[in-house]
Amino acid sequence: MYKMYKISDLYDLNHTLAKEYLEGFEYPWEALGGIKSFIIKLGKSLPEDEYDEISENVWVHKTASVAPTAFIGAPAIIGKNTEVRHCAFVRGSALVGENCVVGNSVELKNVILFDNVQTPHYNYVGDSILGYKSHMGAGSITSNVKSDKTLVCVKSKDEVIETGLKKFGAMVGDFVEVGCNSVLNPGTVIGRGSNVYPLSSVRGVVEEKSIYKQGVIVKKF
Repeated sequence: MYKMYKISDLYDLNHTLAKEYLEGFEYPWEALGGIKSFIIKLGKSLPEDEYDEISENVWVHKTASVAPTAFIGAPAIIGKNTEVRHCAFVRGSALVGENCVVGNSVELKNVILFDNVQTPHYNYVGDSILGYKSHMGAGSITSNVKSDKTLVCVKSKDEVIETGLKKFGAMVGDFVEVGCNSVLNPGTVIGRGSNVYPLSSVRGVVEEKSIYKQGVIVKKF
């Protein structure tokens, strides 16, 4: 049941400080509600010789680079060698891994970014989890609330999964490439190693190692 949507199908948990937390769930959207409290607990356990608590419940690795114009709201953790650029807006409840890029005018809210994730230009990522080495092209966003404000479902060609969540952006697997100015609509799940063409409006499930183009999904050869 719900094959392909499990955490183990989408993510290599060796590339995030949230490994132990995520291991407590079967499906990734189940983890969204506890991200805030998890970050606060994790932050208090981080080694002081590696992380600075720059404000209450905001921990930044000593090797990370944070622009003076960036805003990082609590709670948040910014990982090793990560770059937070000019005018980035981290609203809070954000766990950002190692070697990530949070770019100019990017907004993060209630998210887990695995290591080596890039959100480099004008991205909004909310109530979402982005897997290892995933990349959001310039202007691509996760839409996390339906226009009619009803609860978000995950829809594939075979089934509809009730999540019980009003706010749920996208579950983006490892090594996913999202093209410029694309929208990942509420409840989107993108499998490992898939590509989304620029200017796409994605709904439902994109299987692993697939290409999404103008509503058509094809498997990679």
